[in-house]
Amino acid sequence: MVKVSVPPGVAAYFDALSADKRAVVLPVFETVRAAMPEGYRLGMQWKMPGWVVPLELFPTTYNKQPLAYVSIAAQKTYNSLYLMAIYSDTDEDSRFREAWSRGGRTLDMGKSCLRFRTLADVDLELVAETVAAFPVERFLATYERIRG
Repeated sequence: MVKVSVPPGVAAYFDALSADKRAVVLPVFETVRAAMPEGYRLGMQWKMPGWVVPLELFPTTYNKQPLAYVSIAAQKTYNSLYLMAIYSDTDEDSRFREAWSRGGRTLDMGKSCLRFRTLADVDLELVAETVAAFPVERFLATYERIRG
């Protein structure tokens, strides 16, 4: 059972995971949560827990949904951490990938989706630094620059 204070849907998501899956995903979630800048809102989006820019702060999104910042999902054979800020910022993406490689772990990542099977696969310190590096204002400025 999740013993942290989170929205009911998020708690239910983690409670529904097997103990083995939860033991891998929950520490990553807690790392992200501890590093999360003010202004993002935690909830369930697209059937996974994640933080978004609330529509009250930024209502003019391309799909009328809150802008996703970070999400986490337990997949069947792996887990995913979606870091939308590095998808949107080429310099930050390069910095992240270089820092990851210096840490000695193999990086399994698409444009924003960091895939991991075990907790040892994740550089929690780098994840926390990356999440903390994008206050809402910076994330929105990057989004607006890319969106044109």
